[in-house]
Amino acid sequence: MTTSTLTTKGQTTIPKEIRDYLGVKPQERLAFEIEAGQVVLRRASRSFAELAGSLKGSIPRASKQAEREGARAARLHKYVVKGP
Repeated sequence: MTTSTLTTKGQTTIPKEIRDYLGVKPQERLAFEIEAGQVVLRRASRSFAELAGSLKGSIPRASKQAEREGARAARLHKYVVKGP
């Protein structure tokens, strides 16, 4: 059994053995749940916003110049007056 001390602010250090087992790193979220009268510590599931940018697509990213040109073309297209 591994133990940890609770500070006056209600904080504690998760022992390295437990952090390694959970696969958590600094700034990651943890979930505490009460199950059958015991507290269970889990790695919190990531929100959709946290996952943004974590997947690589098969289409290469556009350069900043290409992005600017695309945005400019879209703005021009929006304001072009169409004839009869």
